[in-house]
Amino acid sequence: MASEHKPLAGKVAVVTGATRGCGRGIAVELGAAGAAVYVTGRTTRDVASPIKRAETIEETAELVDAAGGTGIAVRCDFSAVSDVEALRDRVARDHGHVDVLVDDVWGGDPFVEFGTPFWESDLDKALGVVRNGVDTHLIALHKLLPLVVDRPGGLVVEVTDGDTDRYWPGVGIPYFVVKSSIRAIGRVLGADLAAHGTTGLAVTPGFLRSEMMLEHFGVTEATWRDGVAKDPNYIMSETPNYVGRAIAALAADPGVSRFAGQVLASWTLMREYGFTDLDGTRPDWGRWHDDVVDRGVDPTTVDAAAYR
Repeated sequence: MASEHKPLAGKVAVVTGATRGCGRGIAVELGAAGAAVYVTGRTTRDVASPIKRAETIEETAELVDAAGGTGIAVRCDFSAVSDVEALRDRVARDHGHVDVLVDDVWGGDPFVEFGTPFWESDLDKALGVVRNGVDTHLIALHKLLPLVVDRPGGLVVEVTDGDTDRYWPGVGIPYFVVKSSIRAIGRVLGADLAAHGTTGLAVTPGFLRSEMMLEHFGVTEATWRDGVAKDPNYIMSETPNYVGRAIAALAADPGVSRFAGQVLASWTLMREYGFTDLDGTRPDWGRWHDDVVDRGVDPTTVDAAAYR
């Protein structure tokens, strides 16, 4: 039975790509809301993915447990149809359905060549970005959607990067194709799932403080503000839990269908639901980007507190 503090108690969620980053933050916050969360990805304590990072699905599942939910770690390579079918069968045996499906699988980082003209890039890497970023989403949806649409009230979230199809020079064709495709899938799901009483949409984080981004800036979560020395706009960054709280709020909202087919951002959902990031602030990357980045204002001259 759901309660005010555990609005997703009794609900079953599947998060793809939950080993680290957004996926981990989303899984943890769904757990904090009381859900049983299938934490899926390629890296376990026994088997590393090609990305060869230290984070594991077991660690994420333990964080879900610690937050108050039930974490269920299941290794799954979403580029392998048989793996996804096995995941589907496991969830069907355990619970028979899925209430919340969050499609966050990525795995394209080793292949992205930011700043390289496409015609000078490695074609195999370019295709790897698309296969890891789009094919995996299609496979996950094809195999897992039947568990969502078998009863009304489900939610399917596609996780992307950016809430518009505006192109930023240097991002490159492959990455842009992936993230714009995920936004498009969210729009299509909004239309196609409505007849089944299911809501489909897309969500994006803002300037993310994932494990990889913290390393890129040479900081830890405790010292993240030091990253402004490398990029002053980092002052408006957010933890992966922020978008996690956004998605948990959507999942707990009985009127979520009003957002069907939309591409929503952590900051727009913060304005809708009033949640905070882990430090109690409300970073508004969208407003900061409009007022500071787009206008070419020196970020060091702006009161960042007014945007958090």
